[in-house]
Parts: sequence; structure tokens; C-alpha cells
Amino acid sequence: MKLNIKRTLLVGMAFLSISAFWQLYDNVVPLILKNTFNMRDDISGVIMALDNVLALFLLPLFGKLSDNVRTPLGKRRPFIFFGTACAVVLMNLLPVMEHKMALLPFVLVLGLLLISMGTYRSPAVALMPDVTPKPLRSKGNAIINLMGALGGVFTLVITSILVGTQADGRPDYQPLFIAVSILMVIAVLILLFFVKENKLAAEAAAINEALDAENTDVAEAVTKADQGMNALPKELRTSLMLILVSVFFWFMGYNAVTTAFTKYVSVQWGYDLADASRCLMVGTVAAVLSYLPVGILSSRFGRKRMIQVGVVILALAFTAAAFFSTFSAAVYVVFALVGVAWAMINVNSYPMVVEISKSGDVGKYTGYYYTFSMAAQIITPILSGILLQNVGYFTLMPYGAIMVAISFVTITLTRHGDSKPEPPKDKLEAFMDPE
Repeated sequence: MKLNIKRTLLVGMAFLSISAFWQLYDNVVPLILKNTFNMRDDISGVIMALDNVLALFLLPLFGKLSDNVRTPLGKRRPFIFFGTACAVVLMNLLPVMEHKMALLPFVLVLGLLLISMGTYRSPAVALMPDVTPKPLRSKGNAIINLMGALGGVFTLVITSILVGTQADGRPDYQPLFIAVSILMVIAVLILLFFVKENKLAAEAAAINEALDAENTDVAEAVTKADQGMNALPKELRTSLMLILVSVFFWFMGYNAVTTAFTKYVSVQWGYDLADASRCLMVGTVAAVLSYLPVGILSSRFGRKRMIQVGVVILALAFTAAAFFSTFSAAVYVVFALVGVAWAMINVNSYPMVVEISKSGDVGKYTGYYYTFSMAAQIITPILSGILLQNVGYFTLMPYGAIMVAISFVTITLTRHGDSKPEPPKDKLEAFMDPE
């Protein structure tokens, strides 16, 4: 059995478009709220957390709805197509409202845009496992992650090129929104024309059914999965909670910095969006380049140890960034370390959660993982925004370092979920641990 890499790349077009949008959202919307509408940072933090609040409700809802849909286009592609269409129209209204300095219409359009994005994120993520046999999903996830990284890098690159100046001297974000929306349209059209969802899903389902028929433990696994977390022995349940709390705290630190970084660069260092985007791009590229060596080292030293090293590097990088008073080449080095550290954490944290559920429902434990990570991403823009507004922008990096440092304590107390898998047979497996 061999993964069809070309087909998986095509399936990954949906995730590429989603990642390109969220990179644009995180980079530009905080600047518009602050510089155009003079919004307080605590209020801006609330607005920036809305996407995660909506995700708590919209992602499971539309994931379930798409499970039950049957159309000639398939289960997932209708949601991807219509969600993208709505998002592309709405996102190009945002710079129009910004040009007119119309706050209420801007916020209303932004809310509708976030809802549109929420309607198809789960179907887009679910498409890959739908059309990929179970033994090949780790490789499939590796390619999907690469496509997402490419989408983010695209937005970072064009941000440094396309942002112009309006007649009144304010930045003109319209070309940037147009460029990202064109990428989203092209990506989804490629998906619609070249991925035959129904045919591929039927083929994958037949293979999975044959594999399940050979597995005599399937019935027992389903029964245990239905019992949920309470079915775990106390020591396993404790380790699971410690891992999830660790996930919560490192997302509290990392998301606070990445969400407010464009404002931080502007206020604290006196530089513009292009400089901030280049810095974030260095971190993203460093993370992508780190996946392979991180995968190899994890197979040798274990997931927990690699996470601990990553947490230490991330906390130290944020601490070092706090001492910079201006933008310099050293900042790029620090954010390259941030990317490497985040790769160490991300490659290993989710597999640690799944490892505890050896005979359980992986989807249920995936839900636990995302509940804690999204909860952190809801809380931290608000909490860090209060500090930025009432104490000062110098608090951002220490805040991120402290939150990440707390996760070192909780992950160190974990006693389960750490395995040392066999070294990856090929480079793609290094991006995600085996299922």
C-alpha cells in the first residue's frame, strides 16, 4: 500500500487556502483595529479571540453536518466550495470598510467572515482521512501540514510586497486581501476539478473495511472509546490531564506573541508590517525545515524529552526577544529558534495524547486536544490584551515566556504517553508521528 502523493497534494489545497487566510487575519486585523479604529488592546483582544470562540461551536457542528451529506460533489467539497466563496466576498469588503473608517460595518463583516471560515474548516480537514486508507494517514497529514505551511509563507511573502499607502498616509491592505483571495479561489477550484471525492472515498472505505475485518480488537476498542476518559486508570487519566494542561499553557504563550506581534513591532520597535511579516516568515520556514530532524531525534530520545527541550528553547527565545529595543538581525535568529522550538512541541504533543488511547477512539482524544488548545487561544488574546493596554507592550514577551515555562512543569510531571517509535522510513513520516 502506497500513498498517492500527487492526490494528497491536491487534497491539501483546501488547507493551503485556509492557512493563507488565517496568516492574513492574524497579521493585518490587529493593526487595523488599533491604527485605523484606535481600539483599546483589551477590546481588540476580545475581537481577535472570536474566531476561536466560534470554532468551539462551528467546527463540531459542520463536521457532523458534512458527515451526513450526500451529493454528487461528495460530503466535504460542497462545504469547502460555498464556505470559500462566502469568505472571499466578505474578506474583500474588510479593506473597503477600513478605507471608510466604518467601525460597525467592519466588525459585522468580520463576524460574518469568521462564521464563513468556520463552516468549512472541519470538512476541509476531514477530507484527507476520508480519501486516505488508515495506514497512510500519517504521511497524508505530513503533506497536509506542508501545504498549510506553504499557504502561510505565501501570505507572509506577499505582505512584504503588496501593502501600499492610501492618500491619507495609512497603509493600503486592499491588494493584499485581493491576492490572498485569488489564491483561495485557485486552490479550491483545483480541489473541485481534480479530486473526485466520492470515488476516492469509496475506495478508501473499502480498504479500511478490509483492514478492520482483520482486526479482532475493533469491537472492544469501540466499546472502550464510548466510555471516554473515565474508563482510563487513574495514573493514565492524570498523565492525560497533565499533557492537556501543558498544551493549554504553551498555546497561551505562543498564541499571545504571534497574535500581537505585528502591533508589538510597530509600537515597541517602531517598524512596520513588512518587517514583522519577514520575521514571522523566518520562524515558519525554520519550523518546516525542522520537522525532519525533529522526527529523527524524537524516535531516538522520545517525545517527552523533545517537548521539554522545545519548551525551554521557546521560553528562552521569548525572554531574549524582550531585551531587544529595536529591530535587528538578531531578531531573525531568535524567531528561527522559536520556529524550531514550536516544531519540537507540535510534532510530539498530539501523538502523546493519542498514545494514551491505544485501544480507544482517536477522534475523541483529538477532541480533547483541540478543546484545550482552542480554549487557550480564546483566553490569551484577552488576557495579554489587558496587559498591553494597561501595563505596556513590554509585557508581551515576558508573558509568553512565563506561560510556556509553566508548561515545562506540567509536561515534566507526565508519566505516560511517551514512546520511542521506530525511525521514519521516509522523510514524510518525520512530519507526523505514526498513528
